[in-house]
Amino acid sequence: MADNNKFIVTPKDEKSVTLTIRIYPEINTKLERLAQQSNRSRNELINKALEFAFNNLEFVDGNE
Repeated sequence: MADNNKFIVTPKDEKSVTLTIRIYPEINTKLERLAQQSNRSRNELINKALEFAFNNLEFVDGNE
């Protein structure tokens, strides 16, 4: 039988990291507008945009 008088804490599984960035005001305005229109969080939209960018990235080394 469980003891109802205990406050049980388990280790947190890290699923994300906190990152602070600076963005241009125009980008923030567009992000806020899209978040409201799509009913998604800014965080979710930023993650989707970064994932898309990395999946479609072509790195060109300037030394070639």
